[in-house]
Amino acid sequence: MNKIPHLIDINDFTPDQWQSILSLAHEIMSAPMVYAGACRGKIMGTLFYEPSTRTQMSFQTAMLRLGGGIIGFDNPSNSSVAKGENLKDTTKIVSGYSDILVMRHPLEGSSKAAALTAECPVINAGDGGHMHPTQTLTDLLTLREEKGRLTDLTVGFCGDLKNGRTVHSLLKALSCFDGNKFILVSTPELKVPTYIKDYISASCKSYVEYHTLEEALPQLDVLYMTRIQRERFGSPEEYEKQKNVYCLDARKMKLAPKEMIVMHPLPRVDEIAVEVDDDPRAMYFKQANYGMYVRMALILCMTDYKFTSKPLLKGSIMNDVCCTNPKCITHTEKYLPHSFIRSGDVLECEYCDERILV
Repeated sequence: MNKIPHLIDINDFTPDQWQSILSLAHEIMSAPMVYAGACRGKIMGTLFYEPSTRTQMSFQTAMLRLGGGIIGFDNPSNSSVAKGENLKDTTKIVSGYSDILVMRHPLEGSSKAAALTAECPVINAGDGGHMHPTQTLTDLLTLREEKGRLTDLTVGFCGDLKNGRTVHSLLKALSCFDGNKFILVSTPELKVPTYIKDYISASCKSYVEYHTLEEALPQLDVLYMTRIQRERFGSPEEYEKQKNVYCLDARKMKLAPKEMIVMHPLPRVDEIAVEVDDDPRAMYFKQANYGMYVRMALILCMTDYKFTSKPLLKGSIMNDVCCTNPKCITHTEKYLPHSFIRSGDVLECEYCDERILV
C-alpha cells in the first residue's frame, strides 16, 4: 500500500491491494483492541460539502477507534466556504493541519482537484454522481465475508444506475475479478453511463439490461439496490417521473434464490420495504457496519505512507476545451487546468471521465 498517496478512484489501488485492505479489516474485526492506539497522535481532516450520515460517521468512528483525532466540517456554511473561499485554498489549509483528508463534494472530479495541491493523502468519500471508492471497499468486504468470494458472482444492480456513484465504483471493481456477470435493472433514463459499460466490456465481463426486478431476481447471487437520487436531478419534475419505480418487497423476495443477499449503500427511501429487513438475506445494516472496519484498515494503510506530492494529471492540458459535463468541478473552480486524455477522436476529462467527441 505504499505506492499510492491518494484514493480518488477505486482503480487507484490494484486488486491485490484491495485484498490486503480487506484482510486487514477482517483482522481488525477479529481483534479490535490490538489496533486501538494505532493512530494515536494523528489527525484526520473531514470536509463534507454535502450531507452524509454513514460515510462521515464511519470515518470519524474509525479514526477515534484507532486513537486519532478529527478536525473539519460537515456543513460548508459554517466554514470559510460561505465567504467564497475556493476548493484549493480550503483543502490546502486543512490538509496542512492533517495526516489524512477525507472529502465529500457534490461536484464530480472534486476529490482529484483537491488532491492536486493537498499536503497529505486525500480519500474520495463521494464526488457527485461519479465515484465512491470507500463504499466499494465496504461492498467488497461484505461480499467476501458473506459470500466467501469475489469471483463467479451474478450481481444485479437496480435503481438509479446513472447517478449512483456506488454502482459505478463497484462495477469497475468487480470487473477485475474472474467469472463475474452483471444484470443492470433501471429505467431507460437512469441507465449506467457509457464509460462504465465500456469498462465492463474491456474487462471481458458480460452484462444484460432489464427493466423489471422480476426478470432479474431468479438469476442473482447478489442484489445491489439503490435509491433514486433526488439531489442529482435537474428539476423536481424529472425526479417525480422516476421515483417509486422499483421497490423490493417480501413478494418479490420469493422470486430470489435462498442464498442471494441484498445489499444497499443506504440511505434508503422507498426502494426496499421495511418488511424485507427481517429476511436473513438482507445485509444492508451489516454492510454499513463493515464500512467502519474497512475504513479503519484504509486509514492505517494510508497514514503509514510517507507522503510526497506527485503529478496526478497524465493527459494533455487544453484550457481552450471545456468539459461538457455541467457537474464537473472545472466549471466552478476556474483555476483548474483542463486536462484530457485523448483516444482517437475522443477526449476524456481527467476529473469526471466525461467523454467529448472532437
